[in-house]
Amino acid sequence: MPRRARLLAMIMAGGKGERLQPLTRERSKSAVPFGGRHRLVDFVLSNFMNSDLPSLYVLVQYKSQSLIEHLRLAWRTSGMLPDFFVTVVPPQMRFGTGWYRGTADAVLQNLNLIDDFNADVVAIFGSDHVYRMDVNQMLAFHQEAGADVSIAARPVPIGDAHQFGVLSVDRTGRVVHFEEKPAKPTALPGDPQRALVSMGNYIFSRQPLVDALVADARRSTEHDFGRSIIPELVPTGHVFAYDFQHNELPGVKPYEEQAYWRDVGTISSYWEAHMDLLGESPRFDLDNRYWPIRSEHHAGPPARFLGSDVDNAQVGEASLLKRATIRNSILGRSVWVNEGAVIEDSIVMDHTTVGKGARLRRAIVDRFNIIPADGEIGFDAVADRRRYHVDASGLVVVPRGGRREFLRGLDEF
Repeated sequence: MPRRARLLAMIMAGGKGERLQPLTRERSKSAVPFGGRHRLVDFVLSNFMNSDLPSLYVLVQYKSQSLIEHLRLAWRTSGMLPDFFVTVVPPQMRFGTGWYRGTADAVLQNLNLIDDFNADVVAIFGSDHVYRMDVNQMLAFHQEAGADVSIAARPVPIGDAHQFGVLSVDRTGRVVHFEEKPAKPTALPGDPQRALVSMGNYIFSRQPLVDALVADARRSTEHDFGRSIIPELVPTGHVFAYDFQHNELPGVKPYEEQAYWRDVGTISSYWEAHMDLLGESPRFDLDNRYWPIRSEHHAGPPARFLGSDVDNAQVGEASLLKRATIRNSILGRSVWVNEGAVIEDSIVMDHTTVGKGARLRRAIVDRFNIIPADGEIGFDAVADRRRYHVDASGLVVVPRGGRREFLRGLDEF
């Protein structure tokens, strides 16, 4: 049996996430909270750790302090094993004085890390998707295909495909055409309602990666894997699509959506992915002891409920609900909800206090906020627009509050 390739993962975590504003006003997209206790970056890191591929560099750039602090607290490694690490890599400026010009340039500026690790293959994965994946199965596919690069791919509705890189493949899985975010995506053969798209996750053999990056650096391009590197490799290289639908994991419940994967790049998709966590048979069940999504440990006590009416909700540690009503919602850690408050179809993040009699409907409330007594969010669009961000879908987003203002405001409750 051939030995498993020596794999180094480079996690792209420098994205601005402009379509997720105002959640990305003070943090990068990868650091956006998700599911009551996680950050988006936790999904890709957990996938590699659960796959026993623990050599991870996280490349950061835009408003990265929140992400760096989360990684420091949630992803500490002992340092006893040299190949077991989660290391933050800010722009090194080895080739000029600028920041990373694109995802390809970010890897180019860190080729020394690949050389020092002596990698056989390099996994270049995004950090802002919600999914579970055994990377070993994709690695085995890559080696068996003799690929220069393997692209994790899956079908999506044709109406959504313009947001992604769209692939066409032959019978062997080799990519014969690739177009990044086309205006008119090519449908799957025999399936006009769906298109095959890239998940933004790649496994490269080392030398083809180095050659492609060096060649790209000499040209005037966007220095991006989806827009520059992959389209250049398709005509002459061995580029293959790995069908994510074939990825099998332990512990997945029968009622869950097969090969669940969401790009939560917009406010509406972010909210919808949260709703997928709820219900008697959730599309994506975070309760999987065989493939856990790890995150920062919270030292607080279990949530407390005092005379409250709670239905179809997730409530984080150290939260306190006092004679309140919660419906179809996800509350983070240390969320205090006071008497008479009603929260429906909403996401309320850590360290938020909801005052007496307040009402929230289809709202996303970022961390460290105080919703005043009898306040209403999600009932009057005109009033909401004056104070908050109202998405085209009608969801109301309350930006992150200030920690100092939050602590001062606790006296009111």
